[in-house]
Amino acid sequence: MCGIVGYVGDKQAAPILLDGLKRLEYRGYDSAGIAIHNCCCTNLIKIEGKIKVLEEKLGGAYPEGHVGIGHTRWATHGRPSDVNAHPHTDCTGDFIVVHNGIIENYQELKEWLQSEGHVFKSETDTEVVPHMIEHFYDGDLFETMKKTISKLEGSFALGVISRREPGTIVAARKSSPLIAGLGEGENFIASDIPAILQHTRKVYILEDGEMVKITKDKVEVTDFEGNPVAKSIFEVKWDAVAAEKGGYPHFMLKEIHEQPRAFKDTMAGRILPEKGEIKLDDVHLSKEYLQGIKKIFIVACGTAYHAGMVGKYVIEKLTRVPVEVDIASEFRYRDPMIDKNTLVIIISQSGETADTLAALRESKKLGARVLAITNVVGSSVSREADDIIYTWAGPEIAVASTKAYSTQLIALDFIALYIARTLGRICEKDFQEITSAMKNLPDQAKIILGHEDKIKSLAQKFSDREDVFYIGRGLDYPLSLEGALKLKEISYIHAEAYAAGELKHGTLALIEEGVPVIAPVTQEHLFEKTLSNIKEVKAREGFVVALANEGNEEIKKSVDDVIYIPKTHPILTPILAVIPMQLLAYYAAVARGCDVDKPRNLAKSVTVE
Repeated sequence: MCGIVGYVGDKQAAPILLDGLKRLEYRGYDSAGIAIHNCCCTNLIKIEGKIKVLEEKLGGAYPEGHVGIGHTRWATHGRPSDVNAHPHTDCTGDFIVVHNGIIENYQELKEWLQSEGHVFKSETDTEVVPHMIEHFYDGDLFETMKKTISKLEGSFALGVISRREPGTIVAARKSSPLIAGLGEGENFIASDIPAILQHTRKVYILEDGEMVKITKDKVEVTDFEGNPVAKSIFEVKWDAVAAEKGGYPHFMLKEIHEQPRAFKDTMAGRILPEKGEIKLDDVHLSKEYLQGIKKIFIVACGTAYHAGMVGKYVIEKLTRVPVEVDIASEFRYRDPMIDKNTLVIIISQSGETADTLAALRESKKLGARVLAITNVVGSSVSREADDIIYTWAGPEIAVASTKAYSTQLIALDFIALYIARTLGRICEKDFQEITSAMKNLPDQAKIILGHEDKIKSLAQKFSDREDVFYIGRGLDYPLSLEGALKLKEISYIHAEAYAAGELKHGTLALIEEGVPVIAPVTQEHLFEKTLSNIKEVKAREGFVVALANEGNEEIKKSVDDVIYIPKTHPILTPILAVIPMQLLAYYAAVARGCDVDKPRNLAKSVTVE
């Protein structure tokens, strides 16, 4: 799970590559490197550490040249180090490669290449590729790439340059994202659009099994057999400023504050109260099909999995169709009981999550219909699903997901309402009540953000603790799971979430004087039960912060502090209640001096299993 970028044109390549890598650093940042070709030689500079470490090594003395490739790495094979950093070369140094993905048969290929006399320098799987290109090279880099990738098993987005063919980049994609950017007198490759958005808004989104050959004046796309592929230009509509921090100290804080706008955009045009309908343009689930559904699976990873847990509750409540939520990395390996009467809902912010993609493909192979929720137009998930709901959250750069998660909850609510309405399982009054409440969410989110200073103060109170617990019931339980995940992934505080009723079954042993416990009590029908659990914590002298609906004065009597959120329909409360959870995690991480946007050992888009 890495970021790659390539440039060929009339400009100096190095500054363009470094800028592109900075915009891809969310994909990995344990090492980085660039290779620049000029008329007489190729300069390769790579180093362990973030992009700024690479820049410091260059010291402003950028290598000259008009063609080059760059890479920012998240380690899979081989520890982070200078020698394991990309780009990688063959024995001669003539062929230079960057790679995102995993070559699953690399050991077998490496042993064969070594038997042929090739000498390896790194521990990476990637290094087999340049050696294979060297071995097969017949005077045509493009043709040699075709032969090379036919031997590879696994996933890859590859970018290759050669001093034997200056002025050319050859790239290929299988199960890892790759785009080609189209400019005037210059062209690009990249893992993601933000890397090249400063230079062009016109891109080709490569599909699995496609290759591209670029020069400064031409972009040629073929399949792996060499057959030309006609591509449609995807024109990027969002502003380049949207991929920048916009004055905030971190992308994460910016993205938390973008949620009111993201809510509004995700709901735009999808609620038709006058018709009593939910309009989902890319969803085509007929009444006849839905009547035959026996079960719904929701499959996702990490934060998206927590969204799925909320979705299960809402879909079952509104549609009375049984829902099972599964972790994507486990889904394929338990022989899931799905068939043509199963609807599988796939959730992935990037649309490229490897485990989730694998679950999608397995579901389709078994005959299920797949509905995907994603934030990225043109992503693998969006192209391979039968139906799609886009969360119009805009680019999310911080590794810790915020606005993507909350808009996934909105999308799941839309699915529940759509199915319930189609099957006639929700009355007009309830439909109008929920959809009217949804329209208020953007303004209510702004109210919560207006209380940021108080949340910051609370976060600072427990930022020096090493353990924090979250407890909740009903919809407050997946909310607690997400709150705990946010805290641990960016502040490195050990955080655990429990269904509040499970406290007395073991967890209560961990509560002692001063231990912080975050307790959402937004589900009013469960308030008394959760309050009883809170009192159990207070009896052991834990420090309890409650998260409650406005107007709940009773909770003040039993806790140390309260964060209030505006009151909304009960099934919508997770959308609002997660915002204080995100801010608590953010300010705790800041207080501890953590790198909020790039937490250690993690990357934004998990494109390997």
